[in-house]
Amino acid sequence: MEKKEYCTAIVLAAGSGKRMGTKVHKQYLLMGGKPVLYYSLRAFEDSKRIDEIILVCGAGEEDYCRKEIVEKYGISKARKIIPGGAERYDSVWNGLKETKEGYVYIHDGARPFVDEEIIERAYECVSEHHACVAGMPSKDTVKIADSGNIVTATPDRSSVWIVQTPQVFDTELIRKAYALLMEKDEISVTDDAMVAEQMLGAAVRLFYGSYENIKITTPEDLEIAEVFLKRKS
Repeated sequence: MEKKEYCTAIVLAAGSGKRMGTKVHKQYLLMGGKPVLYYSLRAFEDSKRIDEIILVCGAGEEDYCRKEIVEKYGISKARKIIPGGAERYDSVWNGLKETKEGYVYIHDGARPFVDEEIIERAYECVSEHHACVAGMPSKDTVKIADSGNIVTATPDRSSVWIVQTPQVFDTELIRKAYALLMEKDEISVTDDAMVAEQMLGAAVRLFYGSYENIKITTPEDLEIAEVFLKRKS
């Protein structure tokens, strides 16, 4: 029987949600009568692979998250609720400093449709490849443009993936990559895989997420998410 590695889920909920155009942060907006953040926490809570959840929220929101989400909905694996930083990478780094050895799932709390199948595919992938990212092949043709919006390249669509979370790593590997990143004066990264790629030259393996594994960023996303939720109920 295989030895199961200790698995931590870092759930990021420190974003301000400027594009949503609401006073309430996107991860706290209600979807099906529950906060958007609830759904990813529930998926990790119920997963046989996940041992611990570290919830990273906005500074000053720790008590709110503890009372109104973690305790209210019985998320017992969320034993650490910590403040995030100014940027996403700051929040991830804060979470990684609290993480045990094993594997770590880094997930955006505004992606409510992570499920056990994705969590399991991630575990199988990271067990073999050490650095893995959920994603799906692009349905659309993608253009690369310069600063004047002039097309400079059209990549072969068959090689283009839309990247999602969770992004899953050997904890030691991604913690080392982030430690190197945080020493830099200027930081320009948009996801965790990029940190592993740039800091360590790590080969990152893509695995299938889901076309439903959307990020709630705009009001239209919330409407689409409600449709997905009704379909699942």
